[in-house]
Amino acid sequence: MNGTLILVRHGQSEWNLKNLFTGWRNPGLTAKGKEEAKAAGIGLKKQNFEIDLCFTSALVRAQHTLDIILEEMDIQNMTIVRNQALNERNYGDLAGLNKDDARAKWGEEQVHIWRRSFDVPPPGGESLKDTADRVLPYYKTMIEPLVFKGKTILVAAHGNSLRALVMYLEDLSPKEIIAREIATGVPIIYQFNDKNKVESITGI
Repeated sequence: MNGTLILVRHGQSEWNLKNLFTGWRNPGLTAKGKEEAKAAGIGLKKQNFEIDLCFTSALVRAQHTLDIILEEMDIQNMTIVRNQALNERNYGDLAGLNKDDARAKWGEEQVHIWRRSFDVPPPGGESLKDTADRVLPYYKTMIEPLVFKGKTILVAAHGNSLRALVMYLEDLSPKEIIAREIATGVPIIYQFNDKNKVESITGI
């Protein structure tokens, strides 16, 4: 049985638009973000995916993105599992700050390290490694077994929680994953072969 895993980063949020560190704060989607989610749903519907189960985080922007995608795919009564393990990276003391203001306060180099290093967390927050340490056990326990049974699973989450998954699925190094951008509202589709290995990676 060949399983399918579809990853989607939430559409543009109100704080993405304002250039603020978001983390576990809970802003909604912008009009553009809603359109991105609609486009994702339309694209997935055109490819005739039959979703068996959905997972998302405890944050509104990811949940709303998933709701819009399912609506565009004409899917009703879908089982949706929401869990904090799939939340965005916690930015700690940076949350709510404008990125330019953070650079002015701590310096360009220090903010760059917090944003783009693998294992250096911002004050009071998580590094990408910390994020992976909670995302991957959840994935391996709750999601991966379903994919290996041939199910089609849709995960709507966040830039850094999805980076952790992409790093694992594509066997990327910490340096490679830090440089990887996860676009808002653009599905990444992993098809698995009968040996439970990723056979193809496509987008919409």
